[in-house]
Amino acid sequence: MINKKVDSVQEALQGVHDNMTFMFGGFGLSGIAENSIAELVKMNIKGLTCISNNAGVDDFGLGLLLHQNQIKKMISSYVGENAEFERQMLSGELDVELIPQGTLAERCRAAQAGFPAIYTPAGFGTEVAEGKETREFDGKMYVLEHAFKADFAFVKAWKGDAAGNLIFKGTARNFNPNMCGAAKITVVEVEELVPVGTLDPNQIHIPGIFVQRIFQGAKYEKRIEQRTVRKRE
Repeated sequence: MINKKVDSVQEALQGVHDNMTFMFGGFGLSGIAENSIAELVKMNIKGLTCISNNAGVDDFGLGLLLHQNQIKKMISSYVGENAEFERQMLSGELDVELIPQGTLAERCRAAQAGFPAIYTPAGFGTEVAEGKETREFDGKMYVLEHAFKADFAFVKAWKGDAAGNLIFKGTARNFNPNMCGAAKITVVEVEELVPVGTLDPNQIHIPGIFVQRIFQGAKYEKRIEQRTVRKRE
């Protein structure tokens, strides 16, 4: 029987070291790999290139890695909620590559599928396309974008089994499925880890072939990025 279960986040992160390229699932603070990020902070590895929709907030998500100056380059599509990110970018401490959100998703998916590159119309005629190959298809111009090359992908799912089959919940699905199998090693943390055969095959979003290591997360804060509530009357 296939068994990709590991007993701890420490075991899941074996082989991680300085100057690697990581993918992080999540959108804002929804569906982020909280346990993996916390362990990377403890390990204090440096010189990281991080591929993620955004960089979390100042005191949560990837913002924790930024505060320890562990990230040397961010490849993102949105960075508006993190003051420390802004400070490091404007001071030149942090290298930043901003990518249209759809292009970010497709470059992940290209890596997942084994395609070396894709053509996209997004960014043509802007600074996004500077220095890149362009080509016309049916009268419309496209930009060549290369698939990402990452050492590890850190993914959060709601439920999974020991074979790595995954189910995501609600909007926490976001970038997570695209990053499964898009790196050399995909590490998945789940809220509930069940025996093989427990999950309904018709409900599985990502099959285990895209996963190398899976573990049950110890706890999840599931913080809300922008919490707005009506004042009590």
